[in-house]
Amino acid sequence: MRERRKKSSNKVKIKKNLILLTMVIPTAIWLILLRYLPMFGIAIAFKDYRIYTKAPGLINNVIHSKWVGFDNFKFLFVTTDSLKMIRNTVGYNLLWIFLGLVISVSFAIILNEITNKFVAKSYQTLMFFPYFISWVVVSYFVMALLDPTSGLIVKWQMQKYGEATNWYHTSKPWPVILTLANLWKNTGYSCILYLTAITGIDKTQYEAASIDGATKWQQVKFVTLPNLRTMIAILLIMNISKIFNSDFGLFWNVPLASGSILDVTQTIDTYVYRALSATGGNLGMTTAAGVFQNVVGFVCMLVANSVVKRIDADSSLF
Repeated sequence: MRERRKKSSNKVKIKKNLILLTMVIPTAIWLILLRYLPMFGIAIAFKDYRIYTKAPGLINNVIHSKWVGFDNFKFLFVTTDSLKMIRNTVGYNLLWIFLGLVISVSFAIILNEITNKFVAKSYQTLMFFPYFISWVVVSYFVMALLDPTSGLIVKWQMQKYGEATNWYHTSKPWPVILTLANLWKNTGYSCILYLTAITGIDKTQYEAASIDGATKWQQVKFVTLPNLRTMIAILLIMNISKIFNSDFGLFWNVPLASGSILDVTQTIDTYVYRALSATGGNLGMTTAAGVFQNVVGFVCMLVANSVVKRIDADSSLF
């Protein structure tokens, strides 16, 4: 009887596992086809990629292209603007990670305190909506304010001071403009993630804190924030892994690719695009830039994860 029960229980487990596996299969196929198989293309970063007309095909081109080692990586560092573009890329990301964390968590806590469901949902929708707007559209919003001839801010400056700032040729205000644009577009998305984590907190913790005489601020400090620790740590690690990547749409479209303000708007991604456009496009250099960004990002992720693991092992990714 016991053996029969064990066999029947094993069959039930196998059926459950098969059901779960069928749910995973589409995602697994997507990962293999679109994430793992294309890794073969990393070899292009170390080759002088050429297209062979006699036997066309990516694999054949990669195999027969000349091996050049790390020569494709040199163009990232030979220019005098190398330090500026790396500084801008890393600097903006560090600033936005910090501001995004503080602002998103603050708004999530505020939205959680709104008791009227209709008002709360309305605010969530309004905050989340900019995330779906293209940077091209955002650039027109910014242009409506800063356009040298018809911008609202420019007209106001002309009426009040008799002269206006040439915004697209003045570097100083652009770190603030880019930061505001990034926060306006992305804060809603992060806020929803934190709000979801807050709604999952056991309400009895707040009830117990309230009975003990804790104020709203104390409940946030000793109940909400500790329960958000894992979510904050995971998002922080994921954001640090992209610290050498920049949002190309933001840095290219919003400043209108103006060459006069490159000292504050040039990032690795925009530099690669400009360099390859000027040279007619070099697939080896493009791949090399992507490999460099991803390898450095991976190392940063490992370092961030190890730091988080030492502080709180339960909040680390692995």
